Amino acid sequence: MVYSRRESPGSRLLLLWLLLVYWKAGSGQLHYSIPEEAKHGTFVGRIAQDLGLELAELVPRLFRVASKGRRDLLEVNLRNGILFVNSRIDREELCRRSAECSIHLEVIVDRPLQVFHVEVAVKDINDNPPRFSRQEQRLFILESRMPDSRFPVEGASDLDIGANAQLRYRLNPNEYFDLDVKTNEEETHFLELVLRKSLDREETQEHRLLVIATDGGQPELTGTVQLLINVLDANDNAPEFDKSIYNVRLLENAPSGTLVIKLNASDADEGINKDIGYFFSNFVLDDVKSKFIINSNTGEIKVKGELDYEVCNSYEINIDAMDKSAFPLTGHCKVVVKLLDVNDNTPEMAITSLFLPVKEDAPVSTVIALITVSDRDSGANGQVTCSLMPHVPFKLVARIPFRVGLYTGEISTTRSLDETEAPRHRLLVLVKDHGEPALTATATVLVSLVESGQAPKASSRASAGAVGPEAALVDVNVYLIIAICAVSSLLVLTLLLYTALRCSAPPTEVVCTRGNPTLVCSSAVGSWSCSQQRRERVCSGEAPPKTDLMAFSPSLPQGPASADNVSFLILTSNFPSQFLNIKCHIHPVFFF
Repeated sequence: MVYSRRESPGSRLLLLWLLLVYWKAGSGQLHYSIPEEAKHGTFVGRIAQDLGLELAELVPRLFRVASKGRRDLLEVNLRNGILFVNSRIDREELCRRSAECSIHLEVIVDRPLQVFHVEVAVKDINDNPPRFSRQEQRLFILESRMPDSRFPVEGASDLDIGANAQLRYRLNPNEYFDLDVKTNEEETHFLELVLRKSLDREETQEHRLLVIATDGGQPELTGTVQLLINVLDANDNAPEFDKSIYNVRLLENAPSGTLVIKLNASDADEGINKDIGYFFSNFVLDDVKSKFIINSNTGEIKVKGELDYEVCNSYEINIDAMDKSAFPLTGHCKVVVKLLDVNDNTPEMAITSLFLPVKEDAPVSTVIALITVSDRDSGANGQVTCSLMPHVPFKLVARIPFRVGLYTGEISTTRSLDETEAPRHRLLVLVKDHGEPALTATATVLVSLVESGQAPKASSRASAGAVGPEAALVDVNVYLIIAICAVSSLLVLTLLLYTALRCSAPPTEVVCTRGNPTLVCSSAVGSWSCSQQRRERVCSGEAPPKTDLMAFSPSLPQGPASADNVSFLILTSNFPSQFLNIKCHIHPVFFF
């Protein structure tokens, strides 16, 4: 049996109205707001009263609050129904940089079950100053950058929102840089450092600037960052020497390796732009390079070749100092080396004889020879003094005014000459310069005296350059050499004549006959007997035998008889140092 129940439309409307009232009561939402960083116990709202709940029923109906996230931020006092701050609320920690920040609560009561939604908005306060990511920003800028060049700078950030996060920037006053701030549609700031004046690293290597960021909160909070600008070197400075010209004095006998000068150039740049190499300029001649050498790293100039004051007494050396950058710059200087003369040249003499031999009746002051002395040194080293040695009736007189390096004089008689005192005179001319130590040279002049109208009794000659006491032995040496040459020539001629006679003599016919092995030796000095006898063929020529010949047979080894050539040595008494070798064909020989 089936029963059906029909409900009237009025009952349905009543049920729908009751459900709507219950939903509104259960789904009602409350809104509160509090500032962040509120202290513990700060009043938020009368939540029980606002929800229409009686204080007496809060505990029986199990009134409780549930929140998303942290549950200890807000709490309800069940005795008075007040919602209060239970712990520190940091908006930036809770909502980051979101424009809206709220705490959502669910209030639940039982008997009957009811759920209420409560939203607590957390208001931002200016509790965060602007912050830069680093306390110091370092920029590297070439000193060659032109004015109006721009360099990006990192800006600051503020965790607050709204006016509390709106930042303004300013740069501490300085003469080189300005700060330009640009803002896009999203209110994002872009900072650029603008160069207003050219930099000079050699003047200021580092610039320190301070950027200040200020927010729009009340009170205003600020943040700062220090800009440390390092000016990078550009190769804009050439090496410089202390002087443009260096004067150096150097002895001409300075050995190879002697330090002439050590150059030092400086460069205001840094790094490889400051490293300097030293070189001879392209204008330096090869002759100078053969005399001097330069160390490219230290700038030391040293003697390389042999110096000679008499050849060249001054050298000009152009030096380049070049830095080691990719596009090097060069500095220049000149080194003038002046050589100092040392007494390294012996005086040189030339003597010209005029009237040699000299007549006995020659008048006083008769010039017999002219003398010229030169010295390639300079100063006192080139000044010379001439004298005659020993005491002789002659004198040396200068013909022209004395000049350094040159002396011209004449040798003349000082009195009447007499052949009886000395038929020949040996004049020793001594030349000495004024250097330290002094160098000397000597020359010998031989003067022969003759009577008037007669031929000279002895030859006269002059020799220059003889040094020391050996000059007096010149004649003896010449005669000795001539004698040795004559004896040597006679010996050579004798040997040649003897060789020619031997080669031109006709050959002697030899007749060989068998004879008894008897050796007969006789001569004017006596006769000898032979202790050994041999049977041999005795060979003799057609010429009659000589009584002054002696025949000696060499010892022959014992062995089978054979035909062989045997040499006999014939010694003549007339030529005791000469041996004649005669070869004969020998038949079998028997030894006894």
